[in-house]
Amino acid sequence: MSADITLKITDREGVTHEVQAPTDMNMNIMEVVRMYELAPEGTIGICGGMAMCASCQCYILNDVELPEKNADEDAMLWEAFNVKDNSRLGCQINITPEIDGLAVELAPES
Repeated sequence: MSADITLKITDREGVTHEVQAPTDMNMNIMEVVRMYELAPEGTIGICGGMAMCASCQCYILNDVELPEKNADEDAMLWEAFNVKDNSRLGCQINITPEIDGLAVELAPES
């Protein structure tokens, strides 16, 4: 039985969207943003989710426990613009029941 989780995603215009995301489709935050068209086409997930472009950088806004950053994500954030202490790459955060209630804000385009 699949379950959806609720995410709060603040787009680049400052509007917060409460969306449902399926936990049974092996999706990530970047793909959910694209699915709901919360960023203009061609401005998010440019590398296809390979942690190579940082176009899906987002800021984590609450204390939902996330998996640790892997080396590729860490390296990409080191080179990215507008990085904050709470920056993550949306393509590296998988949609799982454990992240239910996660709130993120999309980083500005670099």
